[in-house]
Amino acid sequence: MEPWPPAGDDALTAELGAALWNAGPVPEEFLTAAQAAFAWRNVDTDLALAELTFDSASDVEPAGLTRSAGSARTLSFRTGPILLDIEVTDAGIVGQLSPAAGGRVSAQTASGTYDEAPVDAVGFFSLSAPPPGPVRLRARTGDYEVATTWVLLR
Repeated sequence: MEPWPPAGDDALTAELGAALWNAGPVPEEFLTAAQAAFAWRNVDTDLALAELTFDSASDVEPAGLTRSAGSARTLSFRTGPILLDIEVTDAGIVGQLSPAAGGRVSAQTASGTYDEAPVDAVGFFSLSAPPPGPVRLRARTGDYEVATTWVLLR
């Protein structure tokens, strides 16, 4: 067995070339994962993306406190006429979707949906506390479907 890395450039080039040409077949689980990822490439094309427009965690001078200094954080998202306002506490997320049209809202992490709840007639909903890491909310009504940008809530 020769020492690694080979002493000469020609020997290294030959060994690397052999490794590339003799890689063998691609494992079946890699092919399945690649096909699944390709199938999802345009799943959100009809989904409106609501951008973060306000985050109380980055508001340096609040206009006025209406309650004691708690741990509530408020965020607002918007896309066109669609607004999504949420308040995040240790107990969970409460929010309002406008225009109100009933429907469902789900909270998602990179590994999938962690909670889902109905949106009532005036647009209110309630979800459990978010896990650590990036989260996005996704709402579906009879009139529209929207998702927020990914944001760290905890």
